[in-house]
Amino acid sequence: MPLLRTALYAQGVDLWCAPTVDDRDAWQATMRHIALEGRCFVLAAAQHLRRDALPADLHPVQGEAPDTVLIGGGSVIVSPLGEVLAGPLRDGEGVLAAELDLDDLARARFDFDATGHYARPDVFTLGVDRSARVGVSGR
Repeated sequence: MPLLRTALYAQGVDLWCAPTVDDRDAWQATMRHIALEGRCFVLAAAQHLRRDALPADLHPVQGEAPDTVLIGGGSVIVSPLGEVLAGPLRDGEGVLAAELDLDDLARARFDFDATGHYARPDVFTLGVDRSARVGVSGR
């Protein structure tokens, strides 16, 4: 959702939280890209799931062996300059931890600000309607 990201970058997001079940290497690249693009820390929580965590009446396409990995994890913490600070965590459940230097935010944004003068507001604009709306109506 690139336009959503742009709207959040414009609001000064410092910490991007990205829960997912996507365990592909491409997701790791996406998390690093978001950190670099938004000059924010990224905390990506990826699920890890084995067959033995599911009820017996479910039959995953990956196989029936109890130790079959269905979702491979990949949680990661990334700095505002795209450096991996912790992870990716694979091969089981766990907790990632990293010390975040909040001064890295200002240093990274000095280098690039996606919604600042690099965004060319003289040429491009993004309008976001932030008014409250009803998601479901009984009409």
